[in-house]
Amino acid sequence: MGKEGEIEEGMMAAKVRRRISLNRQYHGDYLNVKSNQNIFNLLQKQGDKKLLFADNILKVNGSGKIKRQVLLISDVAAYLLDAQWGNLKRRIALKAVEKVCLSELSDNFFAIIVPTEYDTLLASSRKTEIVAVLVEAIKKLTDNPLEVILSNRFEYCVASDSTREMFFEEVEGGVKTRIVKK
Repeated sequence: MGKEGEIEEGMMAAKVRRRISLNRQYHGDYLNVKSNQNIFNLLQKQGDKKLLFADNILKVNGSGKIKRQVLLISDVAAYLLDAQWGNLKRRIALKAVEKVCLSELSDNFFAIIVPTEYDTLLASSRKTEIVAVLVEAIKKLTDNPLEVILSNRFEYCVASDSTREMFFEEVEGGVKTRIVKK
């Protein structure tokens, strides 16, 4: 069993899983980034050696608006790009990521916690794969393993002076999510 399988197995014990995600194969690059010269140049310019993950995701901004973006994870950083134009919106050094927060339920939300900057709330149907890739990449870069927090309530900072709280509740037919300004 691969490392991603071990991580996923550990998460399965505490997390409600969708049936489709139980035997999912990981592909990593869902956007065929290798054929996109602009993105390839961006990664090379930043000193990244290997692309580990690429896909379209949803980003929730500080005011709660959702924007489609591209998430790239390399061996040293995570990138958020504008989905339409491919412009770099944010680069997060993996060494700066302290933890990832996600609910115990089968929803798509997760927060990347970066104490030296601000946190990022994202949504993806490939959340488990993203977390597994982050855990393995950070393990190779640092002595401190990435902390993965499973909770139906967590906080994240949208700016130095602004915090949001995320609530998840199982309801008939799915999961109800709420974002509350603190």
